Amino acid sequence: MNNVNVEYNYSGAKVLVTGGSNGIGYGIASAFAAAGAQVTITGTRSSADEYDNDLSAFTYKPLQLTDRDAIRALADSLDGLDILINNAGASLPGGQDEWQPEVFEESVRINLISTYDLANACKELLTASDLPGGASIIGIASLTSFFANEMVPGYGAAKAGVVQLSKTLGISWAKHGIRANAIAAGMIDTRMTSFMKDIPDMNDPIMARTPMKRWGTPEDIANAALFLASSGASFITGQTLLVDGGYSVFG
Repeated sequence: MNNVNVEYNYSGAKVLVTGGSNGIGYGIASAFAAAGAQVTITGTRSSADEYDNDLSAFTYKPLQLTDRDAIRALADSLDGLDILINNAGASLPGGQDEWQPEVFEESVRINLISTYDLANACKELLTASDLPGGASIIGIASLTSFFANEMVPGYGAAKAGVVQLSKTLGISWAKHGIRANAIAAGMIDTRMTSFMKDIPDMNDPIMARTPMKRWGTPEDIANAALFLASSGASFITGQTLLVDGGYSVFG
């Protein structure tokens, strides 16, 4: 049987990926760059040289997601935008208790409010896009959008909000030629989660519930993003695509 590989051509497209220095964000940014797009990424450090990954294929912009003025300044610095990937986020269990009101609020601001702020700041740029299929906003949601996790109540509430915000943007901004969707990432092998694979009490229940019997990769999420931003998805908006190896099928 011949191998079937899907290839995308994003030559000339301008893409912004928040949190594109590592993990899922780096995978998405790399995939769009490989497809010919001009990719800008953000990170929390002052320069791209401070990261282990080679970020030379991208334009790097430092950004603190809790700083609304910095988000507006970032949008103002762009000379055009076709695709916004709201990937950056963080869960705060390590030493910070999300059940504390101020930590809960910080998590919601990082993981939800910033996605609205970025979308709102970039709305005019996206409206001006002539990308086939329309401009796209893609949020990175999570299994915690649908399943409770008592360790990270703020993160889970925010990720559920990303799903709802995508629906609202999808119906509200269609008239501007902007599509809004989300990708709910399952258990993805990144630096943040890789330690779980070596702990049987954590890994074994995940594998037992996952029909495909493997962890996902950043490339799995990147492939979904490439599709959702393409003209092949031009009639898709307000939706959340679960990329989880079947984990969520069991309800």
